[in-house]
Amino acid sequence: IIAISVDVFETNMFKENRSAFSGFTLLGYSELPNLQGFLFMLFLSIYGGIILGNGMFIYVTVTDPALDTPMYFFLKSLSFLEICYTSVTIPKILVNLVVEDQTISFIGCAVQMYFMLLLGGTECLLLAAMAYDRYVAICHPLHYKVIMNRKLCLGFLFLSLAINVPMHVGQVYFLFTLPFCDSHEIDNLFCDIPPLLDLACADIHKSQLFVFAAAALFLVIPFCLIFSSYVKIISAILKMPSVNGRKKVFSTCSSHLTVISLFYGSAIIVYLSPRSNEITEINKLVSLFYIILVPMFNPVIYSLRNKEVKVSLGKLLSGLGRS
Repeated sequence: IIAISVDVFETNMFKENRSAFSGFTLLGYSELPNLQGFLFMLFLSIYGGIILGNGMFIYVTVTDPALDTPMYFFLKSLSFLEICYTSVTIPKILVNLVVEDQTISFIGCAVQMYFMLLLGGTECLLLAAMAYDRYVAICHPLHYKVIMNRKLCLGFLFLSLAINVPMHVGQVYFLFTLPFCDSHEIDNLFCDIPPLLDLACADIHKSQLFVFAAAALFLVIPFCLIFSSYVKIISAILKMPSVNGRKKVFSTCSSHLTVISLFYGSAIIVYLSPRSNEITEINKLVSLFYIILVPMFNPVIYSLRNKEVKVSLGKLLSGLGRS
């Protein structure tokens, strides 16, 4: 992926744009100088929690044979994506909070945005695959093991990557060949599409169409597939004769619905809302949901809502206590 990115970025148009200036300045929350130390400790604690929580979740699902199921295959893949996703942005945010120089190079900004979009887009499609997994488990339980075999699970994962890799190479290249104005200050904590488009000194109509097309592919279409899956799932749950059975089945889906609401809700607001001065400040805050809060809450949500995970975590913690 890195080789593809470098090859594409090293075109004449890209070199010409890059040579015009040294890089961008990530403003972040520089207007709050007295809170920089507090924000550094806050983001550092959150980042440590993300690494620890998701790392422990991966370890538990890999080492416990009882969790060797399609659902937990997707969950540990999701946790791995969350670790990579936050590692693309948070370390640079932490550096900018403790140093005066808040610049990021032209190539660095492009690479950061590319991997953020790649991992975020993969997560969108993975969440849709997880909804299909729950649909098969609840609506076709007798055929679940036959349909959701390891080959299909791996196929979903590699298909998500195969779609995202070329799509975002083109999107980032198209965006970074735009001419930028004299001001290279990005009003955000990281390099993202909406604040970068605000700096362009050219007609951005085509770029906006590209952004909306990508948002439709990775946000709207998967969300519609998830919605249709859960309509069928809820319909099947309501037909169950046992009240306890309905509660048990719904509890297995509620954690997934919570994560979907947080991730898709914040991403749709940022990438599909019209641009204005008021919405820019809102987007800077909302973007923290899918960059920081969702990766932090994911292992907590899935651990608390899944009995099998709580049992495995109990075994792990008791083993650590004895050692």
